[in-house]
Amino acid sequence: MNTHVNTLEEGAEINLQFEKRGGILPVVVQEYSTGTVLMIAYANREALAFSLKNKEAAFWSTSRNELWIKGMTSGNRMNLEEILVDCDQDALLYKVTLTAGGVCHTKGADDTYRKSCFYRRLNMNNPHLDFINEDE
Repeated sequence: MNTHVNTLEEGAEINLQFEKRGGILPVVVQEYSTGTVLMIAYANREALAFSLKNKEAAFWSTSRNELWIKGMTSGNRMNLEEILVDCDQDALLYKVTLTAGGVCHTKGADDTYRKSCFYRRLNMNNPHLDFINEDE
């Protein structure tokens, strides 16, 4: 194994690989208390710095090309409990506590924000890949 890879994967130094994907890292967001995967987003250096400083989940909006502090308009903010870095230092895992509601911008049948963006499950027994809606 080359020295750079060994240092990156096994070393104690943080060397996040922002350049690998044009300045952003994918971020998996997981509920701290339950382990439920809530969403996937992206962070650049600015979003990560905001998150660390404020202990609140922030991301880089790839569609709006701007800092996105989750919950600024919906009120469904996420307190940041922990950040994990994957082995290649090219992805992050935010463990969060929800302050209210859910994280998804879509609403369920009860007209409230869904807790997770992952509310549909593929029916793996159907070759046409039908969805099974988890909240119905």
